[in-house]
Amino acid sequence: MSAEVGVTSLVVLVTGGTGQVGHELVRQLSPFMKVVAPARADLDLADPDSIRRCVRTVRPQLILNAGAYTAVDDAETNAELARAVNAVAPEILADEIARLQGSIIHYSTDYVFDGSKLEPYNEDDVTNPLSVYGVTKRDGERAVMASCAPHLVLRTSWVYGQRGRNFLRTIVRLARERDELRVVNDQHGAPTWSRSVAAATVGILAKISGGDQLLSKALADVSGLYHLTAAGSTTWYHFARAILALDGERHEHRCRRVVPIASSEFASAAPRPANSMLACDRIDRSLGIRLPHWQQQLPDAMST
Repeated sequence: MSAEVGVTSLVVLVTGGTGQVGHELVRQLSPFMKVVAPARADLDLADPDSIRRCVRTVRPQLILNAGAYTAVDDAETNAELARAVNAVAPEILADEIARLQGSIIHYSTDYVFDGSKLEPYNEDDVTNPLSVYGVTKRDGERAVMASCAPHLVLRTSWVYGQRGRNFLRTIVRLARERDELRVVNDQHGAPTWSRSVAAATVGILAKISGGDQLLSKALADVSGLYHLTAAGSTTWYHFARAILALDGERHEHRCRRVVPIASSEFASAAPRPANSMLACDRIDRSLGIRLPHWQQQLPDAMST
C-alpha cells in the first residue's frame, strides 16, 4: 500500500495485535495509517463491556478482527470462553463499528466445515463444524455478516508464522528434541503464511480505497464472505517434511525419522476436518487477490 491510496488518516483498530495475523497487520499498516492495537488490559474480547468501551474510545473507521480463541482442543472444555471471544465479540465489534458508520474485516477458518467434501470448499457450501472452536467461529462469521456494517469475512487455513503457537514452530522445536516425529498424513489443506494474509488485507484496502470517507462505501460494495489461502495443497506430514528440509539446512536436528500416521492414531480432544481445502476463486475474481503457492511462501517465512 502506498500513501497515494489516500487513507493515511484512517484510524484502524486491530484486535489480536500480538497474534500471528494481528502482528503482521500492525507491522504492515502502521506506516500508512493510525493503527491502534490495544493490550488485553484495554480490550478483553471475552468482556462485552471492555469491547464497547474500547471501540467508543478509539472511534475507528475500520476494525480488523484478528483476535480469536484458537486453542482448538482446549475449547472443548472451555466452550463458554471460546463462544465469548469467537462468536459474541465479533457481533459486538460489528454492531459498534456500524454505529460509527465504519467497516469491519473479520478473519475466520476452514474449521467451519466438516471436511467430508472431496473437492475444495467454496463460500456457498453448507458449514458443519466438528468442534466447539469451529462452531464458535462459524457463529462469529454469521454475526458479522448479519450486521449493518460493511464487512469482509476472510476464511483462511493452516496459518503459520514465526510467532505464537503454530505447526511450523512446533515441528522445528520437536525436531530438536525427539528422534522421531509422527505426523498426520490424511488431512489435506493449504498452509498459509500469516504475513501473506496481512499483505492480502493491505492489498484489498489499497484496491478499494478512494479516500477515508469512501472506505465504508467501497467495502459495502464488495461486502461478503471470501476464502483466502495459499495456492496448492498438502498434508501435515508432507508440510512437516518440507519444514524440516529447509530448517535442516541451517540447524542440526535430533530427529532422524518422520513417520506418517492416520488421524485416528493422533489423540486430540477435538476432531479436525479431513479436507481443509478452500476454493479462492471468488476473491480473485472480485478483488484481484491471489496468494502464492504454499511451497513458495514457506522459504520466505522461515528466513524471516
